[in-house]
Amino acid sequence: MDARLKDKVAIVTGGARGIGAAFCEGLAAAGAKVVVSDVLDGNPVAERIAETQKRALYLRADVTSKPSVEKLVSDTVREFGTVDILVNNAGLFADLHTKPFQDISEEEWDRVMAVNVRGTFQCAKAVAPVMIENKKGRIVNIASGTAFKGTPHLLHYVASKGAVVAMTRSLARELGAHNVCVNAIAPGLTMSEAVKVHPDWTGKASAAGIAARAIQREQVPADLLSTLIYLCSDESNFVTGQTISVDGGALMR
Repeated sequence: MDARLKDKVAIVTGGARGIGAAFCEGLAAAGAKVVVSDVLDGNPVAERIAETQKRALYLRADVTSKPSVEKLVSDTVREFGTVDILVNNAGLFADLHTKPFQDISEEEWDRVMAVNVRGTFQCAKAVAPVMIENKKGRIVNIASGTAFKGTPHLLHYVASKGAVVAMTRSLARELGAHNVCVNAIAPGLTMSEAVKVHPDWTGKASAAGIAARAIQREQVPADLLSTLIYLCSDESNFVTGQTISVDGGALMR
């Protein structure tokens, strides 16, 4: 039995489906008490975790709303006593369509930035006081290999994930004195349920992604779990400000 995160309290944003749901279940399997946070219904994920005798709770929160995020943190502290881990997973990707950057509207640009960038910022800002007071904590942001590849036809998404990488480094500098580690994971194209049914990410796009990897197969959410658990555990006490690519070797830096 994995007990690396025994009794740790973790918030996972965007935890109701896909990679986020896998993160919630993976953290719980490592012993954490998990708050499943999403604008979608996360009760099924929390209930699956509860079936294994782990404590889990669904709290609806919109990462673009400061009051909503602040309530998420205060409700978590009221229920579990603290917050040890924040996984900034909420983001817009699966619902986007590839297009030349000239065809991206200002409204769509702002929506992606509000969720992927401002949402990450607001969630980190909300948990920081708790972690600073505790003199410990883990923040794991979810970036993307696209930020390093310069993937075309997704300029708003790529720019947002580049910002997440930069924020990870700066937050690590600011929070290091308080023993709070801030790192990021940069997945490759991951075949979550929403991605698998999206026409832009199946067929040729999926095949091209596989061909670019040293390990030539589809990436699935479970491929990210061991890195996530490592970054959330005491094993990574001296690791901060890093973005770790987990993509089967598509990126080698």
